[in-house]
Amino acid sequence: MIFEYNINTDKEGFYNITSYVKNSVTKSNISNGLCVIYCPHTTAGITINENTDKDVEKDILKGLEDSFYNRDSFKHFEGNSDAHLKSTVVGVSQTVIINNGMLVLGRWQGIYFCEFDGPRNRQFYVKIL
Repeated sequence: MIFEYNINTDKEGFYNITSYVKNSVTKSNISNGLCVIYCPHTTAGITINENTDKDVEKDILKGLEDSFYNRDSFKHFEGNSDAHLKSTVVGVSQTVIINNGMLVLGRWQGIYFCEFDGPRNRQFYVKIL
């Protein structure tokens, strides 16, 4: 079973999609299995991280910005090579265990769509196995 979601993003940021993913698990009626969250974009990603302190998101974005910034030596004509690098490092998918109809996430964990370019109209997919 696969679910598709649309998300409108700002220039760069983390968007908590945990509720969308949980909703997909509920709709699937799968009690035990796997949930794959996938982003089909080359300048965005999916991550699992802390969902309580918003400063964690800011710190991650700042760390990525400091490590992967646009350089004059980059050749990509769109000028967003830094977004491609961030997407490559963060990754475009995550897999979460489903146990007794619930996602197995840590107490402080949330699932995030990561925008590294934008603003954009994006999609992400949730596949329940």
